[in-house]
Amino acid sequence: MANKNLISEMTDLELLKKLEDDRASFRKMKLYHKTATLDNPISLRARRREIAKLLTEINKRKIK
Repeated sequence: MANKNLISEMTDLELLKKLEDDRASFRKMKLYHKTATLDNPISLRARRREIAKLLTEINKRKIK
């Protein structure tokens, strides 16, 4: 829940920057996971969900 509050308090530019960084990180993790084993494969799920939360907040702001 604390993470949701953090996302809602971010500016639009911060949201877009974090989204870009998280997507790049997710791509790297996914590629690494295909070639080798991640220490914590559940982190892929967490990163994907973080990206979804960011996209939800961005879309919510565009509607208003």
